Amino acid sequence: MKVGVAGLGRMGSAIGKRLIEVGHEVVVWNRNQEKTRPLATAGAAVASTPSELAGRVETIITILTDTAAIASVYEGGSGLLAATVSGKLFVEMSTVQPETEIALARKVKAKGATLVECPVGGTVGPALSGKLLGVAGGTPEDFARAKPLLEQMCRRVDLVGPIGSGASMKLAINLPLATFWQSFGEAFALCCHLNLDPAWLVELFADTSGGPNVLRARGGAVALALQDKDSGSATFDCDSIRKDLRTMVAEAKSRGFALPLAERTLAVYDQASQEGWGSKDCTELPAFWSSRHKA
Repeated sequence: MKVGVAGLGRMGSAIGKRLIEVGHEVVVWNRNQEKTRPLATAGAAVASTPSELAGRVETIITILTDTAAIASVYEGGSGLLAATVSGKLFVEMSTVQPETEIALARKVKAKGATLVECPVGGTVGPALSGKLLGVAGGTPEDFARAKPLLEQMCRRVDLVGPIGSGASMKLAINLPLATFWQSFGEAFALCCHLNLDPAWLVELFADTSGGPNVLRARGGAVALALQDKDSGSATFDCDSIRKDLRTMVAEAKSRGFALPLAERTLAVYDQASQEGWGSKDCTELPAFWSSRHKA
């Protein structure tokens, strides 16, 4: 297939590389053209505008920062929808509120095209190996059209309802992960005075009933961070988690309830960002809290 990828952050770049590796003809666009170079070297063509990208491919994948970025990339004289897109498929993978995807789907439909939303769980590693977790929103017919491509990016992809449902589900599955890093920092603060080996301690926590999959998968990086050592390149940084938490809190408010745990975690991560931790990986965040509250 001829596939376009608009938005080359960590995830967009990894998805683009995956699509090249499984044999698709890929065209990429990013506001900062410097970020297109690695994919161009890997074999992707580079479009100068979103509208040019949309005109050159059959399917367009977008994975963008927030609602404002989606509006900027899709709309306007050089936006994706400025091209002739009738009959084409858009796969929107950003983490935003459901209302954003619903409004976007209407605009895409008005241009004669189809939109399936499919935000994904996972970081760069799973994206490169096609092992993301996809939660899609759309009609069964549109999902069936997108599924063969999605299955090349995801180890599991499920249709969870109409447009907007994927966004709701993505916010839900990200919330326990976001709050886990703070809860683990608090847990470590309770026992760090014992001066136990951090690697052993992380392994023990991973073996308990409260140990999540991410601790088993990235426990080594967490242990390094707890020792003030480099845990490796960032895959899901503090500022990205803050953005997601703000989106969760806003979505809950729009539905008439609060998320007190998410709100308190967001406040801690806001503090961390203000103190220079914004670009640090999620595996380092437990060290932020515990380093301030050691016995």
